[in-house]
Amino acid sequence: MKNLHNALLLKQLYQLKQLGYRYTDTAPSQYKVSELQLPSSIEALEKQASDCHLCELSKSRHHVVFGEGNEEAEILFVGEGPGVIEDDTGHPFVGRAGEVLTNMIEKVLLISRSEVYISNIVKCHPPNNRAPTATEAHTCLPYLLKQIDYIKPKIVVTLGNTAYHYLTGDESKITQIRGTLQKRGDYTIIPTFHPSYLLRNPSAKQEAFIDMKLIKSLMKA
Repeated sequence: MKNLHNALLLKQLYQLKQLGYRYTDTAPSQYKVSELQLPSSIEALEKQASDCHLCELSKSRHHVVFGEGNEEAEILFVGEGPGVIEDDTGHPFVGRAGEVLTNMIEKVLLISRSEVYISNIVKCHPPNNRAPTATEAHTCLPYLLKQIDYIKPKIVVTLGNTAYHYLTGDESKITQIRGTLQKRGDYTIIPTFHPSYLLRNPSAKQEAFIDMKLIKSLMKA
């Protein structure tokens, strides 16, 4: 996959720059694109992700938080990245934000959390709960895109600015585009607030509720 190949090239160029190089006439990577193809099953993809050391986040992680849920889910939720609790357990959205997300799924969509699939833009915990850098996000993004290929959801719900930005390339604020429908191939992207934002801003819960009702209507359709 070209994105993964480009991420490797970019990483090596950054490393050369840090070492003081201003110019190099040698190829920064000896990898061939054919050698960087991602696996043909979601189980093999998860194993490859668990052994991934392509970015700096791999140095401090405890667990790779690949994602979990129904691998034939109609709805896929995408967050920013694992938090401290997720890094300790290896499961996505298990802290307070996870409780909010579970309630959104089970009390509004009226389905079990196990019926959806949940993942993140990056699979390793960014230190101090910071947002992933552009290099980290673009390095990890091929894993998410391949998850979407395997699961084939009808609806992809992006949670917060980071997830929406890196999945679409659009830098619009979540407050401006939440609740909109954006067709991407065989699935529709619906951006909404990240559960952590709702914990900090309870007044936004009503808007998130409206977004979830929209998702519910699309499920029926």
